[in-house]
Amino acid sequence: LPRVRLRPEYPHLPGDKKVDRSVVTDTGASGIGCSKFYEAYGIKGQTGGLMAAWCPHMVCLGFHCIPKGEGRNDVFSALFTHWEEPPKTVIYDFACALAHYCMLREPKFFRNTRFLIDGFHAKGHTRCSRCCFISSYKDSALCSVNSSAAECGNRGLLKIRRPLSYMSQRRAIVYVHTYLSVWNRER
Repeated sequence: LPRVRLRPEYPHLPGDKKVDRSVVTDTGASGIGCSKFYEAYGIKGQTGGLMAAWCPHMVCLGFHCIPKGEGRNDVFSALFTHWEEPPKTVIYDFACALAHYCMLREPKFFRNTRFLIDGFHAKGHTRCSRCCFISSYKDSALCSVNSSAAECGNRGLLKIRRPLSYMSQRRAIVYVHTYLSVWNRER
């Protein structure tokens, strides 16, 4: 998707735009109430990888190169800068913290967006509210949504992981774009 707006700065929010991977603190939590951790990303001088946005039909809507570890800022920035209107539902494995992050920065933009954790990752969120789980919405249209579409799509991206690690960033972006274009045509 083309960029529709720039990501603003939020000077009154401490640590805005920093890599905000969830890490273990002295209390054993990440500081946001969630027990899910992402310390393993972006280690050994490698990039943080790719973040791809998928529809429930496993069509890739776009991708973002992550410079360090995956964090809420990457997802927030991609949604805010590339969507004219926000999605009605965002299904993400760390949606419990993403909702808070997005609403602190752009509450008017995200006012009608529901942030939900997919069925596969919900098991790891033992301290999060049930309202964050897609499984809590069994009587709505969400019960027929493939909440694991992103996991299936990301598994497809693993096929090109090794060749990407040997490419410059410019060539890697062209390669990923081509791969995902073919992937989408097959869908």
